[in-house]
Amino acid sequence: MSDLTLHNYFRSSTSVRVRAALNLKGLSYDYVPLSLLKGEQASAAHLALNPSGLVPTLVTPQGALPQSMAILEWLDEVHPEPPLLPHDPWGRARVRSLAQIVAADIHPVNNLRILKHLEAEFGVDAAGKAAWFRNWAAAGMKALETRLAGEPETGDFCHGDTVGLADLCLYAQVLNNARFEVDMSPYPVINRIHANCMAVPALEQAAPANQPDAS
Repeated sequence: MSDLTLHNYFRSSTSVRVRAALNLKGLSYDYVPLSLLKGEQASAAHLALNPSGLVPTLVTPQGALPQSMAILEWLDEVHPEPPLLPHDPWGRARVRSLAQIVAADIHPVNNLRILKHLEAEFGVDAAGKAAWFRNWAAAGMKALETRLAGEPETGDFCHGDTVGLADLCLYAQVLNNARFEVDMSPYPVINRIHANCMAVPALEQAAPANQPDAS
């Protein structure tokens, strides 16, 4: 029994971010799977933890903490090694800015509840939902690629040569992009960083295919 319990879904990119961070920091946690397709995130038990009815939710000794970006920063403050954010103010701001391209620009318009709403309210079929996803993913990837290719702080990873907050977001998003056949050929720097992420065991272990509810 761990002090941390992660309520999550194997294919959720926001859940991937948190699993990767927990693995990086060597933290054990209890894994509670929630099937988003079955609506288990809307159960009374989960809503008591996370009134938004979303994943992931990390239950800590201090209480339940929803929202992946808040979880990542809490983990970094409570368990600072290895750090997810640089020590200098500019570096921290840059990493947060890169991460938010995924977390604020791409993910919110492409998550499951948005895609289901497009289908239920506007009759958008599977091909139309995939096209919607690809449109907004491409817009964010283009911006991210431009910055990573042009800013001197980029190294083996988004900021220097160690995995950080922005890499967790990039890694999870690229995995999700593959499900919707997003053309990644225009983004060589993102592809290079993603390959480096895949070579980190803690991140590879966080991938959807490696979760107990993936079968």
